[in-house]
Amino acid sequence: MTKVYNTIMAATKRIPVSEGVWAAISELKHPGQTFDDLLSQMVEQEKKRRFIEDMDRIEADGDFVELDFDVPDTD
Repeated sequence: MTKVYNTIMAATKRIPVSEGVWAAISELKHPGQTFDDLLSQMVEQEKKRRFIEDMDRIEADGDFVELDFDVPDTD
């Protein structure tokens, strides 16, 4: 009788980088931090930076109109 084992493993991809980039990324890594964790953190930071950049551009270039809201006083 043959036993079948299902092993769930995360997909692994290899990203070729130059020695200089490898060294720079390695310097950013905290002790015990994986490259996956570091890159995930960097991606989130870049997403936030781009969002803020987009909001600043929209605010600077946008043509806005004031909206009149009739908000009841809650005091």
